[in-house]
Amino acid sequence: MGNRRRVAERRKTRPAVLGGMIAVVVGGAGLGVYALYGGAAAEDGTASGADPKTRSVKTGPLSATEVTTAATTFLKAWQQGQVARAAAATDNTTAATTQLTGYTKDARIKGVTLTASPRQGAKVPFTVKGTVAFEETSKPLSYTSSLTVVRRESDGKPLVDWHSAVVHPDLKDGDTLVTGESGTPPVKALDRDGGELTTDDYPSLEPVLDGLREKYGKTAGGTAGVELRVVRGKESKKAEASDKTLVELSEGTPGTVKTTLSPSLQKAAEAQVAKKAKSSVVVLRPSTGEILAAANAGAGFNTAFQGSLAPGSTMKVVTSSLLIEKKLASANKDHPCPKYFTYGHWKFQNDDKFEIKDGTFKASFARSCNTAFISQAPKLKDDDLTRQAQEVFGLGLNNWAVGVPTFDGAVPVQSDAQMGASLIGQGGVRMNPLNMASVSATVKEGVFHQPYLVAPSVDGRTLATASRTMSAETLGQLRELMSYTAAYGTAAEAMAGVGGDVGAKTGSAEVDGQKKPNGWFTAYRGDLAAAGVVQQGGHGGETAGPIVAALLKQGE
Repeated sequence: MGNRRRVAERRKTRPAVLGGMIAVVVGGAGLGVYALYGGAAAEDGTASGADPKTRSVKTGPLSATEVTTAATTFLKAWQQGQVARAAAATDNTTAATTQLTGYTKDARIKGVTLTASPRQGAKVPFTVKGTVAFEETSKPLSYTSSLTVVRRESDGKPLVDWHSAVVHPDLKDGDTLVTGESGTPPVKALDRDGGELTTDDYPSLEPVLDGLREKYGKTAGGTAGVELRVVRGKESKKAEASDKTLVELSEGTPGTVKTTLSPSLQKAAEAQVAKKAKSSVVVLRPSTGEILAAANAGAGFNTAFQGSLAPGSTMKVVTSSLLIEKKLASANKDHPCPKYFTYGHWKFQNDDKFEIKDGTFKASFARSCNTAFISQAPKLKDDDLTRQAQEVFGLGLNNWAVGVPTFDGAVPVQSDAQMGASLIGQGGVRMNPLNMASVSATVKEGVFHQPYLVAPSVDGRTLATASRTMSAETLGQLRELMSYTAAYGTAAEAMAGVGGDVGAKTGSAEVDGQKKPNGWFTAYRGDLAAAGVVQQGGHGGETAGPIVAALLKQGE
């Protein structure tokens, strides 16, 4: 299995006012909580000597003193092993007591020292250092975390806003830390050529490797070691999060799991996403569904497989297949593309409010005209797009058996304006690069092949199938639309220099609260299909497009 992330803490003493700062050192070692403030305060954040019977409930923003005092009280008590006192300094005493007790009892972490960094408003980052010990084996532990101070509504008292992530940033509420023999032996994941896949070589594969271990560890022939690990709770498991090793005290014997990943394409994918923050990409083989590469910018959440994002205009590939089948559009026939179209009391418009007069559907697809699609909404049933996505493209049925956790897309039945928005990949439609790479693969191959990372023969699992295929006429027109877009439309700049049998579609998805949309791009070339997203990147042709095109150009 790939290298697993290690983890940190620090010290103890009493508050001492140094000029305009407070320094907290517990037990002479140096738990430093630093924040500028003036004056002194009691531990509950109120002025010393105040009569609680006459004291009014304090409201408003927290002062630097209140933040520092609340953080110091909690960190000092935690470091000294005073669980009840530390939990009382939070806004959820019960949950904090459980987690802090388990930190010593179940995670077997001792000798904890904490060092707090300068506060950032109500947030106080801190480092953790300690030792994980199990029987005769021990290893150092080191990581960073943070806490946020809030004001309790009932009495205005500043308290630590409790979440499990305060104890360790990899914890979600309901997760626990446990040290002992791992329930799941480690695995050595191999690429398609037999080379070992590690996070040293492929950093963004960390969640994939964790997922492989969770699914195949018990059957791959390995033996368990001793580890400090995150054991996922009920809510995390609903989100298909895998358990995670933090410290390996003694190595187990790994079993072997072979994947479909191409070492050359995976390396290239890692290099491409490293150039763009918040980017993710997936490359498939359309003829089989084999996943050849999957990468995300930065370690952590696997957006490439588990993301749930509006795909924007890349969804027009699916919508176009629907409109062509229903004789509501034809590649080379006239099709409306007005500046605006109102449906369900929403006024939709095109990017920069453009219009195409006397244009064809192919021209509207290539330029990504929103109103060309939404104008057909009055002629569709609410469930038409949902059924097309499920029956032809295998999306939204939550039945893919990839070999690791995935989100299989969502195209819910919607009505009125939301149904209209769904036609252009907004509304309730949600996808990730794996899903959209599969859409291009289905167009290229003419039939849906469920993507997979581990061959189904390894464990006898059944891959998902689609209940029907597009007609030859529909498929031919859809390929024509994507080919034209790659050569002359919004995808042309990114696809320049990508030769052969190609097709592409760009997308930009607006997200509330973001200054820039998420940029999407999906395309195929020969027996390769790929899709990528750059969150908050802008237009897909300029952001995700170069990533996808570079991988298609390279091939294997």
